[in-house]
Amino acid sequence: MEYADLVSPFLARPDTLVLEALIRDASTALNGKSNGTANGRTNGKANGKANGSSNGNTKGKTDHEMDDAETITLLNDINDIKSKEFEPTIFTMFDVDLNGKSALHRYLIQPYVRWASKAVRRDTDIVFLTHILTYMFTSVPSAIFLYFRFSWWHAGIHALMTLFYAGPFTLMLHNHIHNNGVLASQYAWFDQIFPYILEPLMGHTWDSYYYHHVKHHHVEGNGPDDLSSTVRYQRDELLHFLHYLFRFMLLVWIELPTYFLRKGRPAPALRVFFSEFCSYALFYQLAKWKFHATLFVFIIPLLQMRIAMMIGNWGQHAFVDDVEPESAFRSSITLIDVTSNRHCFNDGYHTSHHLNPRRHWRDHPVALLKAKNQYAGGRALVFANIDYLMITTRLLMKDYDYLARRLVPIGEQIGMSLTEIADMLRTKTRRFTEEDIKRKFMGQ
Repeated sequence: MEYADLVSPFLARPDTLVLEALIRDASTALNGKSNGTANGRTNGKANGKANGSSNGNTKGKTDHEMDDAETITLLNDINDIKSKEFEPTIFTMFDVDLNGKSALHRYLIQPYVRWASKAVRRDTDIVFLTHILTYMFTSVPSAIFLYFRFSWWHAGIHALMTLFYAGPFTLMLHNHIHNNGVLASQYAWFDQIFPYILEPLMGHTWDSYYYHHVKHHHVEGNGPDDLSSTVRYQRDELLHFLHYLFRFMLLVWIELPTYFLRKGRPAPALRVFFSEFCSYALFYQLAKWKFHATLFVFIIPLLQMRIAMMIGNWGQHAFVDDVEPESAFRSSITLIDVTSNRHCFNDGYHTSHHLNPRRHWRDHPVALLKAKNQYAGGRALVFANIDYLMITTRLLMKDYDYLARRLVPIGEQIGMSLTEIADMLRTKTRRFTEEDIKRKFMGQ
């Protein structure tokens, strides 16, 4: 297997560190040497010792020359404001050298960072404020303008802008709902208000993501009672996916409140039904007033978002082990790619997220590396240079060879041929019958 193809030059630095560590392990095992080499960009010597010990001194070494303990130290330092290695995230499209000497750095970037670091809850999270301000000063005025001076070219640009924003916004919102906010306490009022302004503009109905994801999905964990569960579907069949998609789009408004009632939780049932009803009522009244503006500002984003979320969830939970389907290691996956992690706040570390839903997004890479033996023992799946959209697309094409080439082998997967990997992946997309569900989820 050519590992060089797995390492994109556009990966965030923590992703590159983790991916090179995993590739180093696979190469070492295959070569039978303690200092095995990997192809291409990952051909630095592994300085690892059998017990993984290290004094944490990385001075004079490039990133790909460090052993695991040194890499873990560096990843922790990158997140530690007291360390000279600390790197806040300011933008998603590119990295910024805070020590730059240009006029742009002195008069714009550095003053912004000084102010923004006091406005966010964690110094690493300046990027959240960057995104909030971007959306407030682009999406909001654009939407208002469409209602008072509609034009088709503006409507088209607005729709494309919203599509571009939708992923990063949703994953920022994901961090917001899991941690009850992202801004510092002095901005708590705005921290609670901005989701209600931006959610409908980005394709979310009010509070639906919170109730479906936090209060429902993470409770059920893709099990049989999860309304977005994949286990009853053959995950490489287009008709099964379309059933999954349209059931969610047409029925989630009533199925989610019904789920809460069935579980004896009337309060969230009433709240989510009320929020959904108010959202649709708003769209209806605005459409009666200005239909074309409402179509592009609210309705098209809603359709785009719900399709994208189901494509994403299908990819996140397409591979479910038939022996231990309730294991987070065996019912979710990890992606080390640019789209999921650089642009969408480490959404690719889905297994890590299910292991600890409140883990901070910047802590996922180091958490994976620390627990790599558990990942290997749990037969977890780690892919690189592929996002959830392409996972779903390749599955529906039944292109297991492509998926096999994107797998980063860990544990017993190391040494498997591409054909063996493809066959292994194929076993994890089979639908569960009701008898299977009773036996494997309910212990009957």
